[in-house]
Amino acid sequence: MATSKVERLMNLVIALLSTHGYITADRIRTSVAGYADSPSDEAFSRMFERDKNELRDLGIPLETGRVSSFDPAEGYRINRDAYALPDIELTPEEAAAVAVATQLWESPELITATQGALLKLRAAGVDVDPDAAVAITTASGPPGLRGSEDVLGNLLSAIDSGQPVQFRHRSLPTDPYTVRTVEPWGVVTARGRWYLVGHDRDRNATRTFRISRIGADVTTVGPPGSVTRPNGLDLRGIVDRAIGEAPSGVQARVWVADGRAMSLRRIGTSTGPRTVGGRSGEVIEVDIGTRDRLAREVAGHGADALVLEPAALRDDVIARLTAQADRA
Repeated sequence: MATSKVERLMNLVIALLSTHGYITADRIRTSVAGYADSPSDEAFSRMFERDKNELRDLGIPLETGRVSSFDPAEGYRINRDAYALPDIELTPEEAAAVAVATQLWESPELITATQGALLKLRAAGVDVDPDAAVAITTASGPPGLRGSEDVLGNLLSAIDSGQPVQFRHRSLPTDPYTVRTVEPWGVVTARGRWYLVGHDRDRNATRTFRISRIGADVTTVGPPGSVTRPNGLDLRGIVDRAIGEAPSGVQARVWVADGRAMSLRRIGTSTGPRTVGGRSGEVIEVDIGTRDRLAREVAGHGADALVLEPAALRDDVIARLTAQADRA
C-alpha cells in the first residue's frame, strides 16, 4: 500500500532530525519510507522538491550542506536548535496546565510509528543520533491539530494533485458552517495552529482557513492538475498578515480581578475600578487586533477576566471556556 503524504513527510522530518549529519537525496530515497514508491529518478526529484517546500512552508528549518569534508555531495538536515522551542518560564498554574495537556496529547500510535521509522533508518545504515531518537520517540501529537489529522491529510493530497476542494468552514466556534470551494496552495503553521492558504472561489480572493475549523468532509471537486500555485507566493506572509497583530482601532472592554491577569493589564489601559460578582477589579480597554488571539488570551485567565463588550468577543470566550470544561 502506498505511503500517504502526511506519513511520508513525518518520516522525512524524523530522518532529518535524528541523524548526526547531512543525508543525501539518494540516501533519503532508499531509507525513508514513502520515497521508494517513486517510479523514476525524475518522479522522485519532483516529489522530494515538493516535500522540501512543504517543510519550509510549515516553518521547519531545513538546511543543506556537504555530507562531510571528504564527500562534497549535497545533503539535508533539520537545524535542531532552530527547530526547538526557546526556554519558557511558567507559573505553577501554567505548569500544571501544561502537564495536563501533555497527558491528553500522548499518542501511543504515533510513538510506535516513529520508533518503526527510526528502526528502518538504522537498518539502512543511517547514523541515527540516540539523543535525538529518544526525544522524537517520546514526543506527543502535533498541537493545534488534534482531531483534524484526516482533514490535513485530505488537503495535502489535494495540494499534491493540484485539485480544488470543497469543505464546510466556520470562522468562530460559535458560527454556523458555510460551504467553501477553494483552490488550495499550501499549509502553514503559525502560533501553534495550522492554516490552509488558497484561492476562495466563493469570495474570488486569497483566503486563510484554520484547519481545526474545517469540517471533516473535505472533497475534491475538480480534475488533477487544475490548480496551479502562483509563482513566488509567500504562504507564510499571507498567514502572518491574516492573523497579524496590527492595531485594529476597535477597543474591547475587559474586567480583570485585582492582582490577576497581568498580561492583559500590560496591553490595556485602565478606565477605573469595578466590582463584579463580589470581587474587586478594574475595567481595561484593549485593542482587539485579531479577535481570535484576544479571545484566547482572555479565556486563559478563566474567572479572573470577563469581556464586557463587544458581545461577539464575549461569546467567543464563553465558547472556549465551555469547550475546555467539556474536555475536562
